[in-house]
Amino acid sequence: MAKPFDLIDEIVTANRILANEGIVDSFGHISVRHPKHKDRYLLSRARAPERIEASDIMEFTLEGDPIDEKKAKTTHAPYTERFIHGAIYEMRPDIQSVVHNHSPSTIPFGITGKKLKPLLHMCASIGHDVPLWDSHDKFGDTALLVNSMAMGRDLAKRLGKGRAALMRGHGAVVAGTSIRHAVFVSNYLELNAKLQMQSMPMGKIKHLTKGEIDAVIARTGPYTLNRAWENWCLRAGREMQASA
Repeated sequence: MAKPFDLIDEIVTANRILANEGIVDSFGHISVRHPKHKDRYLLSRARAPERIEASDIMEFTLEGDPIDEKKAKTTHAPYTERFIHGAIYEMRPDIQSVVHNHSPSTIPFGITGKKLKPLLHMCASIGHDVPLWDSHDKFGDTALLVNSMAMGRDLAKRLGKGRAALMRGHGAVVAGTSIRHAVFVSNYLELNAKLQMQSMPMGKIKHLTKGEIDAVIARTGPYTLNRAWENWCLRAGREMQASA
């Protein structure tokens, strides 16, 4: 079992990678389920991902309540959209890490309803279906922020058993079996969206088949994740640690 300290270092690195790869900018966040308390998760205080340090990481209940309430009220204001994370962990015991981002190439798919489907073998990790969640359907006119457990649970329900879901006019959410897996899927979700937009004007796209997607997912294990992670660590200026 990974120690909380190991996961804190890993989640700091994940934030730096996501920022360096253009998946998040000043906004967006990644969390990890607490290794000893399955009803808690670790998430940074509200801060730009590229600036996050180990001292920024906090513990939350699945309901989004900070374990250290005093710190949250003084120096560590939490993210408004932390409810995304708790709701997904609550519904999906298989999930160990959650990313919420504003991945730029996914936005056009979220506002047009055009289906985003895997077309490159490395992008099979996004899954067979990437559903679209529209906050307006149930919650009407809002600032589009997931600022309650009710909204978080509705989004988690739309994600279902999948790896990713789009958020209309907002971004995307990714659910992974580890921090490295969630970062991997997030990066290839953005790449798939970019390549699909580039391909659409050229003609009909031959997407990956169900069998091809299953075959790629089946072989996407630690070797693949660690190989990508090492490269992204180098580009982000972070030292790669042993897998947490």
